[in-house]
Formats: sequence, C-alpha cells, structure tokens
Amino acid sequence: MTLSPRINFNSFKSGIRTATAVAAMTMATASCVIAEEDFRLRVATAFGTNLPGLGDQIVTIADQISVLTEGQVQMRAFEPGALVDAASITQAVKDNKVPVGYTWLGYDQGRIPASVLISAGRPFGFEPVEFISWWFEGDGKALGEDLYAAHNIHPILCGLNGPETAGWYRKEITNIQDFNGLNIRFAGLGGQLLQQFGAAITNLPGGELFSALERGAIDATEYNTPQVDVKLGFYKIAEFNYFPGWHQGFTAMHLVVNRDVWNSFSDRQRAVIETACTGGTLRNLARSEYLAGIQMAENIANGVQVRTLSSEILETLEAAYPAVEAAQIEADANFATIVESQNTFHDTYEKWTAVGYIQR
Repeated sequence: MTLSPRINFNSFKSGIRTATAVAAMTMATASCVIAEEDFRLRVATAFGTNLPGLGDQIVTIADQISVLTEGQVQMRAFEPGALVDAASITQAVKDNKVPVGYTWLGYDQGRIPASVLISAGRPFGFEPVEFISWWFEGDGKALGEDLYAAHNIHPILCGLNGPETAGWYRKEITNIQDFNGLNIRFAGLGGQLLQQFGAAITNLPGGELFSALERGAIDATEYNTPQVDVKLGFYKIAEFNYFPGWHQGFTAMHLVVNRDVWNSFSDRQRAVIETACTGGTLRNLARSEYLAGIQMAENIANGVQVRTLSSEILETLEAAYPAVEAAQIEADANFATIVESQNTFHDTYEKWTAVGYIQR
C-alpha cells in the first residue's frame, strides 16, 4: 500500500504567509511603477546632432533613458534654433518654455560669470580627468547645482570632450602682436584674455561660424575638437589650425532641467537620468578622444597647416591670465567661491600627478 506523504501544516501555513507577502510586495512595487507619471519632453540643443562626439551625445542619452525607464521618460532632441537659439537655452529652461536643454553652460557667461568654470574651466587649467574628479568627488557637482538653483535649473553633467584646438586662422600667428586687431570667435575666459592683446572677440554659436568666416565677419575661430571643426568646414576658409588648446582643457556639456520638472520626477526616474548621464560622460570622452586622433591623421594627410603656438606666446598668455581672473573674482562671489574650490582641489591633486604620471 502506498502511503500519502505526511503534511507539515505549520510549514504549509508558513509558506502561504511567505508567498502572500512576496506577492504583496511585488504588487506594491508594480503599483509604484505604474503610478509613476509618464513624461514626453522636448529638449532644446545647442549643437547639431550630426556633430560627432558633441551633438550626437544627447541622442544616445535620450535613447538610454527611454529604455531604462521603460518609456516613462522620453526625450526628443530638437536641432539648434528649432525651439530656441543656442545661447538662450538656459533662459528658456528657467522660464519652462522648454523643460529640458542640452548645452554648453559657457553661453551664460554674460549673466552667470561662474558658468564658464564648470563648462570650460580656466586657461592653462583643468584637463578632463581632473575636472571630473573635482566634479564628482570634490565640490564641483554641489557648487554647480547651487549656482543654477537660483535660476530654477537643475544641471547634470552629461558629456565631456578633451581640449579644443587653439583655433583656425586665415594667417599665421607668430607672435603675440598678431592678435591685435584680429576679429575672432573665442569663447570663455580665453576670449577675455585675448582682448587684453587687442583681439576683437565674439562668441557666436557653432552653426553660425562657417558663414561668419566665409563673409569675412571674423578672421579666425575656435570651437571644439578636430572632428567637430572639420565637420563644420573651417578648413575650407582658414588654413592654419593652431594647438594646443591652452584656453580650454576640457568642454563639459550639461543636461539642464527645469527644477519644477525635475522635482516632478520620481526618485527612480531621477536616478536613471543621473546614471545615464554619468555613464554617458565617460563614453562621450572616450568617443571624442578616439575620433580626434583619427581626424588629426586625416588633417595632416590632407594638407591642413597644423601649427603649434610658440612657447613665447603661451608664456605671455599664461602670465597675463591672473589679472583677468582677479577682476572676475572681485566682481562675482560665485566665481570667487568656485575658483577657490578648484584651486584647493588642484593643490592636493597635483601632489599625485607630479609623481604618479610621466611628465610629458
């Protein structure tokens, strides 16, 4: 005779209770996900999405955020000027005319002087690794968020390039006097410095630069990395491409979100956006550096006049910069606070780089 197995009712009841609890937790979690609001967000961009390692970054980020949130947060990037011009993106986000932007915060330098410190840095200053170390592990992120909180904006570091070229010029630059009377597009603190040597500075967005060169409105321009500059066609008009990028050792791009919109996201959605941007920043830097080497090889092979600024020019510029910075520190408390933080960080970090890396 086959005996029926003995049932342990205590274990059976315990199992039911456990299963019920798990089911309840699963349902609760599902309810939270279902309860999260869906967002369809227009993103005003400062860069054409055809620009490699610069404008194409926001397309990748938007795709990743959509996948990671299972479609709850969807961002559609609009080309520069389609929603608002590149230089006005943060103002539009502040006023919630557009909920999100992807931009270079240095465009705000006229009304937010310290913005350039977290988007381009200082001449002869941070390179990409030092900047992201300061941003994520130092005071950078908190200071950047505080700076833009007053403008109803939450900034998220979402892209990073290495140094720019020192510009494309119609004529050779052999001494510091060659900047005198030169009409040049030159952004950030480097532009203010060149003004001290007689240059006439403008800060046009990238989409307007080729036309300005072609019309003779400007004699020279800097903008971004070699692959972006070539995509914009500067080499067709200005044959001399100078290095190194003394004025801007990194270019940081930020996703800027209206704070009311940011606060309406769930904790999970905010975490996904932050994580996508953090991972994207690393990947963007890797892509930009990879493409820069390829483009430089092509430029040299195609006869671009690749030149290096003389040590005398670089030393003269570096010696003159502290006076430009001192004026900014005196005029703006936020600028002074961020410079102090960057200096403190650099003084410590330099103790490592001075011995840890081969001096090139």
